[in-house]
Amino acid sequence: MKTMLKALISMLLLACKATSAWAEDGHELWLRYREAPAQARAQTRAQTRAQVRTQARALVVPADASPMVKVAVDELRRGVTQMSGREPAVVTVPVDGALVLATPASLPALNTLGLPLAAAGAEGYVLRSATLAGRHVTLIAANGERGLLYGSFAWLRAASIGVDLAQLDQVSAPKLQWRMLNHWDNADRSVERGYAGLSIWDWPALPEVRSTRYVDYARANASLGINATVLNNVNAKAQMLTGPWLAKVAAVAEVLRPYGIRVFLSARFSAPKDLGGCAGADPLDPCVRAWWKAKADEIYARVPDFGGFLVKANSEGEPGPGDYGRSHVDGANMLAAALQPHHGIVIWRAFVYSETDASDRAKQAYSEFAPLDGAFAPNVIVQVKNGAIDFQPREPFHPLFGAMPRTVLGLEVQITKEYLGFASHLAYLGPLFEEVLRADTYRPAGATVASIIEGQGGRPSLMAGVVNIGMDRNWTGSEFNQANWYAFGRMAWDPELSADAVAREWIAQTFSREPRVIDAIARLMMGSREAVVNYMTPLGLHHLMATGHHYGPGPWVSDLARPEWNPTYYHKADANGIGFPRDATGSNAVGQYAPELARRWGDARTTPLELLLWFHHLSWDERLSTGRTVWEELVHRYDAGVQSVVEMRQQWEALRPDVDAQRHAETAAFLAIQEREARWWRDACIAYFQSVSGRPLPAGVVPLSKTVEQYRAIQSSFAPG
Repeated sequence: MKTMLKALISMLLLACKATSAWAEDGHELWLRYREAPAQARAQTRAQTRAQVRTQARALVVPADASPMVKVAVDELRRGVTQMSGREPAVVTVPVDGALVLATPASLPALNTLGLPLAAAGAEGYVLRSATLAGRHVTLIAANGERGLLYGSFAWLRAASIGVDLAQLDQVSAPKLQWRMLNHWDNADRSVERGYAGLSIWDWPALPEVRSTRYVDYARANASLGINATVLNNVNAKAQMLTGPWLAKVAAVAEVLRPYGIRVFLSARFSAPKDLGGCAGADPLDPCVRAWWKAKADEIYARVPDFGGFLVKANSEGEPGPGDYGRSHVDGANMLAAALQPHHGIVIWRAFVYSETDASDRAKQAYSEFAPLDGAFAPNVIVQVKNGAIDFQPREPFHPLFGAMPRTVLGLEVQITKEYLGFASHLAYLGPLFEEVLRADTYRPAGATVASIIEGQGGRPSLMAGVVNIGMDRNWTGSEFNQANWYAFGRMAWDPELSADAVAREWIAQTFSREPRVIDAIARLMMGSREAVVNYMTPLGLHHLMATGHHYGPGPWVSDLARPEWNPTYYHKADANGIGFPRDATGSNAVGQYAPELARRWGDARTTPLELLLWFHHLSWDERLSTGRTVWEELVHRYDAGVQSVVEMRQQWEALRPDVDAQRHAETAAFLAIQEREARWWRDACIAYFQSVSGRPLPAGVVPLSKTVEQYRAIQSSFAPG
């Protein structure tokens, strides 16, 4: 029987090689565990095969392995078989060349090896070559089952990218307690800001039908250390909290649980009124408090490891405590009290986009939340976006970071590219994540956003990413969007990782291990976000996107009902100049930052050019440090953005021999779209700003292809997401 099984595995491996086209559609993400013949030299493939065969001849597994450890073992068997062409034996005692999965409890001999398990904590791992009972082995050691799961994926990652497995010596532990995906998925399977098809949650078929896609989703997230997921949109429907829907949630939670992923729900604040018969949803009303307590008890009876609630309140028309004259603290702490007996948490979003705005939308969250510092319950995390507006191609870090030292703040970033070209534009977001994580808040000096969210004194910590995962075969709408999911997970595990290092890991697992290919793709990726900034919103401009769908340029829009819905509100371009005055003579939003930054950013002469028009309204003719005027620099940046995309296309074309035909053709097609739309952005924005400023195009600049009236007439009907 064993001989027949080995023969079958060999046949399947050969079939995979012979029909590599189907395998190169992006579905396997970064968990491919092999390189197709077109993507690596025979020598590289042979080295990988030999190394894995030598270092993973067998898997040594605890005799009483838990479901989570069994998941880790299954993944190792899958990866080792695909990389080596030989399925490893699974045994319970060490043999030479084995991978040993062990904790001190399952293998007391670990205590004699001096392993740095204390540094691994509850979820981390140690990977180390060692001698155990006279056998040369590789240890995947941890203090518990989660560490064994993450350590197994880390070993597979090391093997996939070509690390010398014989010299392996790694210790890694997550710096954040919660590494969370936020799905903006709706009950009808549409996805707000989703560009990869329908929601992966097949609600009509649940709870009976549990798609194998959920397992692959769980594998991908576990490989990155992502340990939590919010299943539904922050613009939540109360029905998600009813019995039939909770049965569906419980089914999903059961699939995800062995992969270390806990389920959260977005909760509609008005649910006690919508569902429970209460007169309203006042958080101080005994009826409301009792309803939430009973609802929490019901949820935990169905999902014992339920994580808690994510809440969007009093923002963009969503209900909240403000409807009853109550504060964010009143609302969050009421929910926290209902969850506390079950050790659940409340994640209260600081994205407050209120009905009234006296001076500057960028100031709203700080104004509402900073005075509440220290009043939130211990099991409340205030989730703050990376910037004060709304996931723009570039924003300064949110002023709340560093301003609430007695409150647990989590960082919210957007993995889906709502404002960066949807699925069709290549924009690697690792540099954006790195930019905000490494920003110095000067509260105190050296306190970066990363160090603030990592927390102190055992308090919870969180980094959340709004995700673009759908039913498309490649999960995210395009191959390179997968890199943003990957980068989020790796940088949520360790916010100190560099975007470049993460990109290179992803490339090696997704496209090729050849150094020349990795270098070429990494250069393309690392410059891509800056290209988007330049051809969309250079020099600190922001929110120039067209109405509603946020697709395509609309700097001229000025007729919407609320001032801050209009791009003209943000750029304030007129005959005299351009930019939002947030210095001391304007809205003084700069005053919400630490004094050191307020002084630097409050003076146009010391404000970085990348943020210049975010904080200052300047004359078109003001001379900048580049030697160009504001008008000339603006046009120059738009041109530079387009030129960057032209070069990206050339770089990708040069990689044709190194990338499989299907994925190369798909990316080439998307890059063609990106160049066309970059030119559209460049021409439309320059045309509008020229019509306002009255300035001629600088000498040597390519003329515009249409008039501003023609650009204004373009409609983007049925834009996705």
